[in-house]
Parts: sequence; structure tokens; C-alpha cells
Amino acid sequence: MLSPELQQLNLQCRAFITTLIHADVAHDITHIERVVRVAIKLCDAEQANMKVVLPAAWLHDCVAVAKNHPDRAKASTMAADKAIAFLASINYDAQLFTQIHHAIAAHSFSANIKVNSVEAQIVQDADRMDALGAIGISRCMKVGGSISRLLYNPDDPFCLQREADDKKYTLDHFFIKLLHIAQSMNTPSAKAEALRRTEYMHDFLEQLKSEIGEQREYT
Repeated sequence: MLSPELQQLNLQCRAFITTLIHADVAHDITHIERVVRVAIKLCDAEQANMKVVLPAAWLHDCVAVAKNHPDRAKASTMAADKAIAFLASINYDAQLFTQIHHAIAAHSFSANIKVNSVEAQIVQDADRMDALGAIGISRCMKVGGSISRLLYNPDDPFCLQREADDKKYTLDHFFIKLLHIAQSMNTPSAKAEALRRTEYMHDFLEQLKSEIGEQREYT
């Protein structure tokens, strides 16, 4: 149960986020709300500081850059800067700003920043969890459509005889990134759920294989 102070912060952060227009179709308000829900659960399980985790989860994508944009790697640091400016404007505890900034900046794969706190681990885990399972598949397809990628390579859909290339084929993103995310989870409470969602994604690939006539094993 969130304290009255954090319940108020929830409302303020959500109101702020909904005023922003994101370039990346996979980072809309529903993504952020899911990340917040997972982050709260992980924070409780790991007994971390909710006053750091909650605002970082809400604001981790307050600057979003499209997957194929050259500034993608800078997006999380830009989001961290913008988040701190917002939190300062609502007089949030400035002693937490360094921790919140790090949790936001370090959450991104592209940024390649090493996490240095359990709170940053939680925000990263919560964000990565949203790339898995049914919602992860849906988001992957949505991004692929937005940048006009082909769904798969018709000659080798499951990258058996070629190097995966997710700049051309959406399905290749499974083999480059999505199927490996569970192994990168930081917290014990995130790892079990990530593995369960990954199994669902393997089931999806098996179903797709049967529908497009690909009979060979992809793993």
C-alpha cells in the first residue's frame, strides 16, 4: 500500500506523462503504467526504496526516441534530466535526485550504463519485463510496423543459416534480444516471471513455425 505522499506522486507523474507525445509507438502511457505496476511489486519483494523506484518508473520514458533513431542511446539520460527537472518543479525530495536520475539513465539497453543500486535494478527489470510475453510480442510487432520492417525473411525465417538482422526483419529481434532478456534480469523476483514469459514466446514461435511451413528447429 502506497503512502498518501506516494499516491499523490502517482497522480502528479501520470498527469505529467500524459502531456508528452512520444516518437516511439511502443512507449505510450500503457507501457509506462505496466512498468509502474511491475516496479511496485518488485520493490515490495526486494524491500527497496519506493520513493526512488516509483518516480523513476513513472518517468523512465519521459523522453522517448524511436528504435531506429541515431540518438537512441542518449534517450534514457535525456529522460533522467527531464524527470529531475519535473520532480524539482513539484518540490520532491532533492536528496533522492541522484538515485532517481541513475535509475532512469541506467534502465535502457541502448545506454549501456551499469546499475549501481537495487532501485535501479528494479526499474531496469520492470522495463525489460514489458518486452516479454504476450505484451512483448505485441510491442515488437507494433514497432516493426511503425518502421516498415518485413515480418520475417521468407528464405530463412528463424535465422538457421544466416545472421539475424532486426533492422530488416521484425522476427529477427527475438533471436537478437528478446529471447535472452530473462538471463539479464537483476532481481530474483523478476527472473522467475521473465522465464515464464519467455516460455510463452517460444510457444508463439512454434505456432508461427507451423503456420508458415517452417519445419526445422530454430533453437
